[in-house]
Amino acid sequence: MVFPRCPEFETTADRASEGQVTRTIDILPDDALLEIFTFHLLEETDTEAWHTLVHVCGRWRRIVYASPRRLGLCLLCTPRRRVKEMLDIWPALPLVIRGSGYAASQGKGADDGIIAALKHNDRVHQILLDGFSSSLLEEVVAVMQVPFPALTNLEIISWGETATVVPEAFLGRSAQRLQSCILQGIAFPGQWKLLLTANHLVILRLEDIPHSGYISPDTMVTCLSAMPDLKQLDLGFRSSRSRPDRASQRPPLLIRVIHPSLTHFWFQGISEYMEDLVSRIDVPLLDNLDILFFNQLIFNTPQLHNFLARTEKFQAHNQAAVVFYDDAIFLKSQFSSNSSLKLGITCTKSDWQISSMAQICSSSLVPFSTLERLDLREGRNPLPLWQDEVENTQWLELLRPFTALDDLYFKEKFAPLVAPALQELIGERVTNGLPSLRNLFVEGFKQSGPLHETIGQLVASRQLSDPPVALHNWDGQSY
Repeated sequence: MVFPRCPEFETTADRASEGQVTRTIDILPDDALLEIFTFHLLEETDTEAWHTLVHVCGRWRRIVYASPRRLGLCLLCTPRRRVKEMLDIWPALPLVIRGSGYAASQGKGADDGIIAALKHNDRVHQILLDGFSSSLLEEVVAVMQVPFPALTNLEIISWGETATVVPEAFLGRSAQRLQSCILQGIAFPGQWKLLLTANHLVILRLEDIPHSGYISPDTMVTCLSAMPDLKQLDLGFRSSRSRPDRASQRPPLLIRVIHPSLTHFWFQGISEYMEDLVSRIDVPLLDNLDILFFNQLIFNTPQLHNFLARTEKFQAHNQAAVVFYDDAIFLKSQFSSNSSLKLGITCTKSDWQISSMAQICSSSLVPFSTLERLDLREGRNPLPLWQDEVENTQWLELLRPFTALDDLYFKEKFAPLVAPALQELIGERVTNGLPSLRNLFVEGFKQSGPLHETIGQLVASRQLSDPPVALHNWDGQSY
C-alpha cells in the first residue's frame, strides 16, 4: 500500500517537489480513510500490519486508534519481546499471547514476557502456547487462576510424556466469551466445570487427554448441551485406560441431546466410550466424522450404527475404500468435497487389522451396507507381509457384509490374498456371497502368469451365474 506524505513528516526535498505531485488522498474524510484501512488490514496476515498506518502521520494515527475493534488492533506478546516496555509505550489495546517451546527455551527468563502479559488478564484476548515443557507450562497456568473476561481463543499444547496439570481454579472457573478452546496433553480434572460456562464455544479440541484428565461420556454430554454454537469437536484420549465405568453405564436414552450446529467430530479412544457418547446425542448437520479406535479384542458398536443411521449426510452411499497402513486400518468414504466419514483402528498386525474392521462392518453399518464400489488400497507406508498371517476366513469376514457391491478395485499385490476369499464367496448362496458383484478391477494386472490364471478361474466360475463377473484393468480395459 502506498501512503501520501503528511506535513508532520515532510522533509525540505518533499516541500520542494510539492508542486509536482498530485495529492488527493488528503481530502478524503475520516470515514473513507477508515474504510480503506479496514480493507487493507483484512488482506494482511500480519497481526501488526496496523503499525505502519500509525507511523504515517498524526491524522492516520488518530483514525486508527479511534477504531481498535473494527480494525482488529492488538499487541502481540511473545517470549522474545520486552513485553513490559511494550505495554508502557502502546495504548491499552487487546493482548495476543503467543509462544512456542523453542522460543521459550532460548535463555533463562525467556518466558518473563508471557508472564508479564498474563498479569493484564482483563486485556488478554488470545493465548496460544505450543510445545512448552510441562514445568514451564505449569508456571504459566499458575498465573491463570483468575478470570480472563475478554479471552476468546485459548490454545495450550504440550508434547511431553508428562502431562501438564491444570488447577481447578483455572481462568477463575469462567470462560463466558471463549469461542475456541484447544488443549492437548493437559491433565485438567476440573475442565467440565469450566466448559459448562463456555456457552459461546465454536471450536472445542481436547486431544491426547491423559488418564488423570479423564472426562466421562455422561459429563461430556452435559457440557456439550451448554454449547449450542459448537461446530467442531475433537475428543481424543492418550490410552485405552480411559474408558467408561461399566457399573455406571446406563441403557441408551430415548430422548437424546440435539447439537444443532456441530458439523465436524473427531474421536480417538476406546469403542465403549464412543458407544456411550453417541447413544445420548443427535447431530443432524454433521458433515465430517473421523473415528480412530484403540485396538481391542471385541468391537460391538450397535450405537455407532444407529448414530450414523440418524445422521442425514451419512445415509446410503455408493463408494468407499479400505486403506491399510503399517500401524492402522481405515474405512473411508468421501461424500463431497467437504463431507467425509472415516473409521480407523490402531493396529500393527495385519490379521488383527482385517478381523477388527470386519467386526465393525458386520452389523450392516450405515452407509457401507449399500456400497456399490469398494477399493482395497495402501496408505502412505508400505504394507506388512500378509501371506503368512492372514487366513482366508478373515478376508471372507471383511468382504461378506458388502452385499450390494457391484465393483471391487484392488492392486495386483492384493490378488493372491483376495482371490481365494472371492472364490469361496462366489460359491456361497447368492444371498450371502456378494450377489451383486459384476466387475473386478485390478491395477497393474497382467494378461499372463499365475495371478491371471487364479483370477481367470474365479471369473470363469461366475460366467454362468446372474450377474456374471467381468475382469478389468484399473484403467478400464477389459480382459
